[in-house]
Amino acid sequence: MNASVNHQTSTLSEKTRNLLPFSRRQFCVAAVALLVPLGALPLAQASDSGEPKSESGITYIHKKTDAPWSIHILKIDRSRKDLAFYTPHARNRVLGVSLLAEQAKSIPPEIGRALAGINGDFYIRDNPTFAGDPRGLQIVNGELLSAPNTVCVWFDGEGNPHLDEVKGYFNVKWPDGTKMPIGLNEERKPKAAVLYTPSYAPAARVIGGRHFILEKDGNSQWLPLQAGQTYRARIRDIQTNSAPKIVDGTMVLSVGPSLAASLPEVTSGSLVEISTATAPSMKDVKTAVGGGPALITAGKPFAQKPPPGAEKNWSERSKYERHPRSAMGWSPTHVYFVIVDGRQPGLSVGMKLAELADYMVGLGCTDAINLDGGKSAQMWMSGEIKNSPCQGEDTVANSIFVVRKP
Repeated sequence: MNASVNHQTSTLSEKTRNLLPFSRRQFCVAAVALLVPLGALPLAQASDSGEPKSESGITYIHKKTDAPWSIHILKIDRSRKDLAFYTPHARNRVLGVSLLAEQAKSIPPEIGRALAGINGDFYIRDNPTFAGDPRGLQIVNGELLSAPNTVCVWFDGEGNPHLDEVKGYFNVKWPDGTKMPIGLNEERKPKAAVLYTPSYAPAARVIGGRHFILEKDGNSQWLPLQAGQTYRARIRDIQTNSAPKIVDGTMVLSVGPSLAASLPEVTSGSLVEISTATAPSMKDVKTAVGGGPALITAGKPFAQKPPPGAEKNWSERSKYERHPRSAMGWSPTHVYFVIVDGRQPGLSVGMKLAELADYMVGLGCTDAINLDGGKSAQMWMSGEIKNSPCQGEDTVANSIFVVRKP
């Protein structure tokens, strides 16, 4: 980057700061520690970095506290019309993982140039066949890649962020008028039906059941698939082989063997309708990514105490333990990307979700979402990873970037 977009410039360099008299630095830290509870550390408390000046609308800040915590913050000016947000997926497909640097390079030039970003949603990683499949909603430049099943963040036409639990009501309407719920670009179970688009993989990774190859009917709306739409499709072919190919311009609707016997009579040439309805509506949304849970909703932070039985489930228990964290939130004036390093004694122990929520309240956030943490928690800026990932730089499924428009 050139000097005009060098967001790491600070009024006091790290080397210069370390030359300050020890007693003065100790006095400042001790004074703040008396005034502020550990779980609610405001932005100005950090001992190692002042807030760098930036004319580009983006500020990178690195904070260190006595927990110890090492916190990395991107502060993005919401008033800047030359900035936008984009959610790439690894290799431009639903399946697959890649480095943040590779995802930054994949952003189309007509969208803009990647300035900085963090990892995104949780994803399947323990099953190599479906590795990279996001757990929740993902919309990339208007294309619907993954169905919602939890809380999501999305941006409206004015570039304003929103946070809510989004539910998908995807279904297929057969020629006889009956409807069947369907999933999207995910592992198909024997008792389920799933729609696959060309952005999933070269072939649907399914075994057994019946597979309907769908093509566009006449002048009706077609690919890329979008949320909040109804698609009229003609059945080109019906197959029972494993892993049917997903040819460009077609979609594959795979019905599991436990459901196939109950299907109405359908033949090649029959017409069906596909609905991608959601609540709230995601129609015309260009950028969205899942995560969860919500850290702050309308100013209310995540609960401090675990619910009964949380200790029996790791996914639930881990919310109340200290781990590396990744989050996104916003105030009326700024969007914040936050990474908390963790699992590194002496550098940073990580945060509980309640601690992270309190910290983001201290930043001024009215809404915030937790993203995939652990070894995935990474922040990329100016061609490099800014934080200290607990297992080093690693691949992730998707991400969210701030870009400068062309």
